[in-house]
Amino acid sequence: MPKLVTNLLKTLSVAVVLIWSLVPILMIVVSSFKADRDIFAAPPRLFFEPTFNNYLTLWTNWGDFFHGLINSAIITIGATVLAVVTSALAGYAYSRFRNPLLSFSAFFLIFIRLIPPIVITLPLFPAVNMLRLNDTHILLMVLYATFFVSLGTLVMRTFMDQIPRELDEAAHIDGATRMQILRRIIFPLSAQGMVAVAVFVIVFAWNEFLFAFIFTTTNAKTAPLVISEMYGAVEGVEWGVLFAASTVQLLPVLIFVILAQKHLVAGLTAGATKG
Repeated sequence: MPKLVTNLLKTLSVAVVLIWSLVPILMIVVSSFKADRDIFAAPPRLFFEPTFNNYLTLWTNWGDFFHGLINSAIITIGATVLAVVTSALAGYAYSRFRNPLLSFSAFFLIFIRLIPPIVITLPLFPAVNMLRLNDTHILLMVLYATFFVSLGTLVMRTFMDQIPRELDEAAHIDGATRMQILRRIIFPLSAQGMVAVAVFVIVFAWNEFLFAFIFTTTNAKTAPLVISEMYGAVEGVEWGVLFAASTVQLLPVLIFVILAQKHLVAGLTAGATKG
């Protein structure tokens, strides 16, 4: 009986989490196929005539949204590559070299990760203006990558700690350089960790709003910014179109996370067990 009760409680807990997480997403997707009069009908209509007018209106009236999607994709890819490469190199340094300065800097990485992003936006603004980087893709790439390098470095160090040092020493004896050891041994064996870091960065960069709102205007405007503009449309909020845009913006990252979920779990549990 105790085991049965435990299993029932676990199942109930998982069901509650799934309902809490999936119902809002399902409501957004379903509402994107509803006419405005049906979206906020009371009581909610379970059966309705689906329409694609919201997506057609999004395509014809909100061309900026699809331009924002392209910007989001460019920035996300650039930030991911930059963050993964930097985290992998830094993780190798933390894994293979030990000294008090490195140990202190590891705690510093954790500390700066706890600082809210809004705190650094004010001092960054004049520096960005001086460097003429406002409204550029490269600025958001660097900001997003920087925001996740600390976490990515710790994740990569944990993965690389599990790679025997004897492999490095054997390759070094055979005449391999440090870069060859990284390219042929360390990086292939820690590929799962690199994918885990990439997942974190992609999810963050694709949905990030604060930095994009402060540092962009037109050229590098991302999809979340365009969605926010739909709330302030002069002719009023077209809720069906808004839900359609949210669905289009949500689906790519949702599909990616589902496909990469095992790597995401590996990143979250890195270091929990020793192999």
